[in-house]
Amino acid sequence: MPRDIDQPLQIVPSWNAYQAACPTRLMLNRIADKWTVLVLGLLETETKRFSTLQRQIGGISQKMLTQTLRGLERDGLIARTVYPEVPPRVEYAITPLGKTLVGLLAALRVWSETHIEEVQEAQNRYDKAEQQALSAETKGVRVIRF
Repeated sequence: MPRDIDQPLQIVPSWNAYQAACPTRLMLNRIADKWTVLVLGLLETETKRFSTLQRQIGGISQKMLTQTLRGLERDGLIARTVYPEVPPRVEYAITPLGKTLVGLLAALRVWSETHIEEVQEAQNRYDKAEQQALSAETKGVRVIRF
């Protein structure tokens, strides 16, 4: 008789990001990071060196790029190759796993670029209403927002 018939059925629990201890939350944190979106977007089509990535991503510090690249490498989304040269040449490339993610991230980037004016208008309306409420409260009027 096969051994696994005698064993109780072991059901692998499905992941649930709404549970506090679920490790998928770590991936959501990685994916939601703006630097991740930008790095993977640049690596989607070609391998790049650190200095090229830093030059192409405006505003990223060397420290933040290093942290982002290490995290992406640890998660298996990019691969780091060190060539035995003097000085050593290091290149970063997207992995097959990373390629499964870039389309989703590109959609978020494109959505952001497409709708930024609407978001800014909403922010301006909100800020203006907040300022008016604050101004009214300083004049003794209590404003309740719903």
